[in-house]
Amino acid sequence: MNYLKVLTVATAMMALSGCVVAIGGKDENDNNNSSWKKTQKLNNQVISQLNLGTELASVRGQLGTPDFSESFRDADDETVVLFYRTHHEHSDGETTKDECTPLVFKNGVLTGWGEKAYRQL
Repeated sequence: MNYLKVLTVATAMMALSGCVVAIGGKDENDNNNSSWKKTQKLNNQVISQLNLGTELASVRGQLGTPDFSESFRDADDETVVLFYRTHHEHSDGETTKDECTPLVFKNGVLTGWGEKAYRQL
C-alpha cells in the first residue's frame, strides 16, 4: 500500500513538472516598467494619506524598505530620512534620490515630507 502511494505521488510530480523558458524582449521590459510604475503609484498613494506625527515603524510597515535612507543625531534628537521612489526621471534602470520623496522623522515620528522638509534639516 505504501509503495502504491509513493508511485502515485512520483507519477503526479512528473506529470505536473515542466520546463519554463524565459526569453527577454519587449514583454520583459513591459513587466519591469509595470512593476516600478505600480510601486511609484502605491508609494504616492500611501504618502498622500500620511499624517504628521505618524510613527516611523508604521510608515515602514506601509511602504516597506526605502530606496535610500539617512540618519543622524543632533544633540538629543535623532533624525531619520527615508526616500521612496515617487516620480520617474531617467530610463536608466536605476533609482536616484531625485526620483524619490524624502520622509523626515524626528525621534521616531514623521515631521514632514518632500523637498522643503528635507532642505530644512
